[in-house]
Amino acid sequence: MEEPLALHPVKLYVYDLSKGMARRLSPLMLGKSTAGAPAPPRPPLTHTSIIVHKDEFFYGSGGISSCAPGGTLLGPPDSVVDLGNTEVTEEIFLEYLSSLGESMFRGESYNLFEHNCNTFSNEVAQFLTGRKIPSYITDLPAEVLATPFGQALRPLLDSIQIQPPGGNTFSRHNGQS
Repeated sequence: MEEPLALHPVKLYVYDLSKGMARRLSPLMLGKSTAGAPAPPRPPLTHTSIIVHKDEFFYGSGGISSCAPGGTLLGPPDSVVDLGNTEVTEEIFLEYLSSLGESMFRGESYNLFEHNCNTFSNEVAQFLTGRKIPSYITDLPAEVLATPFGQALRPLLDSIQIQPPGGNTFSRHNGQS
């Protein structure tokens, strides 16, 4: 008799990098409020990460990183989204992350609007659960860029590199075997 595969919970941590300031200023800057989105209200400057196998995994200008859940200097997340469960083992997951870090999610590939932490979280969520992260997170960069304010700020925003401090750059050789 074959033993059933273990299920591992998968969570999405959502951080408001502006700590509420962008939400308060968004009606002035973007011409609309972000508070009317599906719960929880979406902060315009959002960082996300995936929690699975007792670690937090995220992507920034330094590549893929990991830490204990809530272990970056961002502190605890502003909200947590339950993405379901996965049967993917830790070993297979770490191999998958290693391949992502060598291909699609190298540090130099980071772009605040087109290839960011939310892109990474979405990719990983689909691998683990077959489901995407909420669209109110993934659609936000395009919504910001569609406004005159977003277009005016784009040159400045394109130069921003985000790497939440406090994590360890992920590699198969840093004790994650």
